[in-house]
Amino acid sequence: MEDDIKEMYAKAKKAFEEYQYWPQERVDEVVQAVGWIWQKEEVRKVLARTAVDESGIGVYEDKLAKIRTKTLGTLWDQRGVKTCDLVEEDKVRGIRKYAKPIGVVADVVPCTNPESTICCIGLSTLKTRNAMIVSPHPRTQKSSYLTVEYGREALKKIGAPVDLLQCIKNTSQAKTQELMAYCDFAVATGGAALVKVVYAAGKPAQTVGAGNVVSFVDETVPDLQATARKIMLSKIANNAASCSSENAVALHASIYDKMIECLKKEGGYLCSTAERETLRKCMWPDGKTLNRDIVAHSAKFIADLAGIKVPETTKFLMVIGEKIGREDRFSGEKISPVLTVWKWSDFDEMLDRLEKILEFSGKGHSVSIHTELDERRVKLALRAKVGRVVCNMGHTAANSGGWGSGLTFTDTLGCGTWAGNITSENVNWQHFLNYTQVSMPIKEHIPADEELFGDYLKKWGKD
Repeated sequence: MEDDIKEMYAKAKKAFEEYQYWPQERVDEVVQAVGWIWQKEEVRKVLARTAVDESGIGVYEDKLAKIRTKTLGTLWDQRGVKTCDLVEEDKVRGIRKYAKPIGVVADVVPCTNPESTICCIGLSTLKTRNAMIVSPHPRTQKSSYLTVEYGREALKKIGAPVDLLQCIKNTSQAKTQELMAYCDFAVATGGAALVKVVYAAGKPAQTVGAGNVVSFVDETVPDLQATARKIMLSKIANNAASCSSENAVALHASIYDKMIECLKKEGGYLCSTAERETLRKCMWPDGKTLNRDIVAHSAKFIADLAGIKVPETTKFLMVIGEKIGREDRFSGEKISPVLTVWKWSDFDEMLDRLEKILEFSGKGHSVSIHTELDERRVKLALRAKVGRVVCNMGHTAANSGGWGSGLTFTDTLGCGTWAGNITSENVNWQHFLNYTQVSMPIKEHIPADEELFGDYLKKWGKD
């Protein structure tokens, strides 16, 4: 059956118009109902298996775990949050703040996370009394459609409008553009090309940027083997399909050799100069476009495809970093269990290199550091043009939300104006609300010059 985007929007609008005035307790019941069904093991098994089979990428067990983690994490971040009616009052300033929904949200979903992205954004739009229409990636239409259908089943069970959640069944770029033209707001999880398409629709939108995480490891780390294990577990999660996956490690010269050995013990294989060149030709056959056949596949699969002999136990491949930019694609995002290794002795010099790396790929996204020196964490945060700095943790286990991380659960990571995005935050329920402020009269106070210019006047005078 052919999708009628105009009709889908009309249904979503009707559902929204019914839902937009529901009280908080009923809204929270809706969110819990949908979250409950998405986190069920039997549901997750269907969604994870379908996603892996459709796309041919990723790891079934990792997807199975991720759907549950992202669903429960999103619910946890929303617990006790007021998103309906009066949400804030400042009696001193005489201001009352009322939360309002946006309307119908177009959700453009990637093939790397065709289910968990819907769970995160879907729970966020329901929490804020919005409707959502999903535009799935062409490679993973069925898994996205099934995710939405399970959500509709939960809505029906509790008597909520089922058309609060809809999904295009036979997707295309034209339908996605038509959907964004109709909808009131768009959220799109994908790279720079998608950002341009979304903003071309002329609607307010939340977009994201590409990742290219560099993970610093310095000489103060007390247990290098434990750190190597964190990096390995993070790097191979879902075969590095995540934009939060470490793409490079930057190792201090004094611990460089030892850390390389630690990474090898965790299943890393360091390519020789000749093997690096063979791998490069396999990963970028035309010198600039990443080979789709290697994306989110295992290290052994990629090595075999390239014709490089590695042990059966190999979990990730390592290459030495040489140059930065187009002339050396290993300095960019690889969406695969391939890790670039940089050596540094001067932190400021490595920060200069990081700036060039991010300018080439990953600006605005995230960076990681393993250190006991807080001044280095602070300096990195001040210097790096990124939205997140993850410290002493595996990056994928923390960056988009984790039970040992205070960052908000999401699959949609804003990269700020650095990447052409409206926010540098982890996109969640807070980004799907409008607010109306009610202002009451307060006692008038006009500040004296001393209150505004006191320090300046003391130093420079009034002349």
